[in-house]
Amino acid sequence: MTGLTRRRLLLGGASAACALPLAATSRAFAGTDKIDAAGHRVLTASDVHVSDYPTVEAVRWIGETLERETGGRLKLRQYHSGQLGREAEAIDMARYGVIDITRVFSGALNNAFPLTQALCLPYVFDSIEHLRRVVDGDVGDTVLRSFETRDLVGLAIYDSGARCFYNIKHPIVEPKDLHGMKMRVAASDIFIKLVRLLGANPTPMSLGETFSAMETHMIDGAENNMRSFHSSRHFEAAKYWSETRHSYAPDVLIMSRDSFLSLTPSDRELLTRVARESVPVMRAKWDESEGAARKAVLEYGVKVNDVDMAAFQKAAQPLLDEYHQKPEIEALYRRIRDLA
Repeated sequence: MTGLTRRRLLLGGASAACALPLAATSRAFAGTDKIDAAGHRVLTASDVHVSDYPTVEAVRWIGETLERETGGRLKLRQYHSGQLGREAEAIDMARYGVIDITRVFSGALNNAFPLTQALCLPYVFDSIEHLRRVVDGDVGDTVLRSFETRDLVGLAIYDSGARCFYNIKHPIVEPKDLHGMKMRVAASDIFIKLVRLLGANPTPMSLGETFSAMETHMIDGAENNMRSFHSSRHFEAAKYWSETRHSYAPDVLIMSRDSFLSLTPSDRELLTRVARESVPVMRAKWDESEGAARKAVLEYGVKVNDVDMAAFQKAAQPLLDEYHQKPEIEALYRRIRDLA
């Protein structure tokens, strides 16, 4: 069997859509790559990040472990570097079984899966250690279970580091330094509202479009973690990195519910276990590569500065107040803060 391509997926979906609803359409051609020539089940996984990114390496480890523990009966084929499209597209493809597994930023899930909003609120986490305590416990399990409401299965929650602002103009020390700047954000209401509260103009945009947008001055900067800042080569355009640490919003590994249920009970149990065991694998690679990324961008000449954290927290407070009015989010928020 040949591998999937984004063109193949989109063309297949477009032609079938003339006669079938979306869900039926997707399921009609989703099985193309499920079985290889030897009769082995092949799971497909996607990620927008590059091959050596920690989440990609963790999912690769899942595939290697599944293949080893099943004697090759279960395999995993990876499509990294956005080969199958953007995260929003990957979520829909997983929901309808076109692909089996995808890793996405939790902010991209906020609208469809409201409990993920609690993980994305500004300054809800104090540190990466705080985040890990939270997602390893009951809060993480609660969020993962919530994906079942819309045809997905939550497999694991991965770190995504401290998100900070970077730009092409000047250091950002206080919120007023952002005033009037056009900043790329993820397509999430929380991040759009936060950037607007800080005085900047939020510009939702995919990760892949951000570099050229900064180079052409379509935008002035963005916000992301240090590892992504490095792997996306954004440091070649943006010379100022400001340690706002406004979010530790994690990544989530999700799976098509149909694909999951098509496995035998023992294989479902195996996949669930291996996915959870991939979390420390990912974290070890994250901790190692984040330090290397910071070293590389500093050597390139990026200027890193501390910020007035109290001023940023104060500016973000109205956003927290808004989400405190949502009972489910408020309950999760309190559970998160209890573990600080």
